[in-house]
Amino acid sequence: MNIKIKRDKEFVDYEVSKGLTLLKALYKIKSDIDNSLGFKAGCRSGICGVCAVRVNEKEVLACSYKPKDDDEVTPLRYHSVIKDLIVDKSKSKETLKNSLAWLHQYIKTDITIEEEKKTELQSDCILCSSCYSACPVFEINKDFLGPFALTRVYRYTADKREGDIKSTIDTIQSNGVWDCTLCGECTTVCPQGIDPKMDITLLRGVSSQFGYSDPNFVAMSFGF
Repeated sequence: MNIKIKRDKEFVDYEVSKGLTLLKALYKIKSDIDNSLGFKAGCRSGICGVCAVRVNEKEVLACSYKPKDDDEVTPLRYHSVIKDLIVDKSKSKETLKNSLAWLHQYIKTDITIEEEKKTELQSDCILCSSCYSACPVFEINKDFLGPFALTRVYRYTADKREGDIKSTIDTIQSNGVWDCTLCGECTTVCPQGIDPKMDITLLRGVSSQFGYSDPNFVAMSFGF
C-alpha cells in the first residue's frame, strides 16, 4: 500500500503494510526506509494529541488513524513547519493566554455532580491543535482566538466558582465569538468529541446577556 507524505514542498511516496495505524507506518518508514523522516509522537494511545497531522486535508491523530492506499499526509495548517510533519504549536497555544481562559475570581461554592458534568467534556481537550488547523477563519484572520481557546473560555464562564465572568466575556468580543463562521469543522475533527461550535454559540448567548451583539449586523441592510 502506498502513502504520500509531504516533505518540504513535495510529496514522497512510501510503501507500507496494510492494517497498521499511520503512526506505526511512520515509525516503520523511519526505521526501515528513510531515517530522515520527521514526525512527533507521545502516548501512542490517542491521549496526548502530539501526533496530530492532516490526511487528505482532514485532521487526524496518527496513532488512531489507519491509512488507505494513496493517502496524502501533510502537517497541520497555520503552524510553522519545523520539519516534514513536525510543527511548532506555540502560536496556537498562545490563544489560551490571549483569551484569558482560566479562573479569575474564585468563589467558594459547592458543585453538584450534574453541574460538574456540564463542563466535563470541555475539560477533556488535549491541545492537539486539530480544530485550530481545521478552522477556515485563520485563512483571513490570523488573530482569531480559535476553537479550543473559546471552548476553554466557555468551560470557565459556565463554572459556578468563577466570580468575574464579564472580564473574560469582554476579552472575546474582538477576534472571538462573532468572528466564528459556525461551520462546524472544529467539531468534526475533534478526537475527544468536544463541540466547539456549540460552545461558541453558547458564548454568544452569554455575551448578549452582557449587552453585546454581533457587530456584523451593523453592516447588514436586510433588504431595506
